[in-house]
Amino acid sequence: MTGSALPPDVSRETIDGLGRFQALLEKWNPAINLVSKSTLPLAWDRHILDSAQLFDHGPQWAKRWVDLGSGGGFPGLVIALLAADLRPHLQVTLIESDQRKATFLRQAATEMGITPNILTTRIESATPQNADVLSARALAPLSALLAFAQRHLAPDGLALFPKGANWQEEVEHARKEWHFDLTTHPSLTDPQAVILALKAISHV
Repeated sequence: MTGSALPPDVSRETIDGLGRFQALLEKWNPAINLVSKSTLPLAWDRHILDSAQLFDHGPQWAKRWVDLGSGGGFPGLVIALLAADLRPHLQVTLIESDQRKATFLRQAATEMGITPNILTTRIESATPQNADVLSARALAPLSALLAFAQRHLAPDGLALFPKGANWQEEVEHARKEWHFDLTTHPSLTDPQAVILALKAISHV
């Protein structure tokens, strides 16, 4: 159970932890709908590896990674498990307003042996996080994500937002409201998708 989207130096124990996470997802999903039912059989590639590939795009010096709208734990719990193995200095915070999903996140974190900070609150109501890295997956259009980033990202921080085939349209629309420096990284799990890496975000 490996994949090129995982960091090359990840331990067998961490890969096993991701496997436990996948099993928990399959157990809880019928009750809470953490991911689309159609993608559940593909969860390792579609959700876990797709989340894991973000990890190496975060700078080594980062001390605070904040995941917005963590839902079923993507990418937040995956990042937290990788960080516990490879960057123990990195504090990971997950923000999820849905109480049932937050309960799942806490239970999954316990069974995975990790201790991320899990906030059950709305993103726009949470105390500004001053994050070195900010992530969000399948949460909102880019313009809305940039508004969240303006609240929660440190001045020299990096936002990592995976986006699908229509990413260029989202970028063009967002540039009408926002200034930002953009680097794109091809997705390792979807040939049509990219990871948007954004810095120096400010309102037009």
